[in-house]
Amino acid sequence: MQKNEMLVAAIKNGTVIDHIPSEKTYQVAQLLGLQELNTPVTIGYNYLSKKLGRKGIIKVEDKFFTDEEISRLSVVAPNIVLNIIKDFEVVEKKTVTTPEEIRGIVKCKNPKCITNNEPMDTFFHVEGTTLTCHYCEKEQDISKVELV
Repeated sequence: MQKNEMLVAAIKNGTVIDHIPSEKTYQVAQLLGLQELNTPVTIGYNYLSKKLGRKGIIKVEDKFFTDEEISRLSVVAPNIVLNIIKDFEVVEKKTVTTPEEIRGIVKCKNPKCITNNEPMDTFFHVEGTTLTCHYCEKEQDISKVELV
């Protein structure tokens, strides 16, 4: 393999999700529902990275994510970068921002919370790295959450 050869094929149109902590790569794919897509998806894992040591990268052809879909990723990988590709060129770079509210993504740690005992979505208010359950007010650190 030549030094300048790409490890993953380029895509004509779509989204490249980069700088994913390696251990979070499959969670990112799950949160975005990539298994439901009918377009080609390439998932790379354990690539060398100067910033992260090891990183994951996901390329999704012919798919552009909404801001809401992207904000879901902040729960598992707050520093990822999305590269929007059109005609093989990066036309836009987006960084993930954590929303003020997170619904239906994270499980409440309080076993007595209504969201753990009734069929309903969780709802958290976000302040810095702290998530506060809207229903029981239990706080948890965003880096230690369990996904629904």
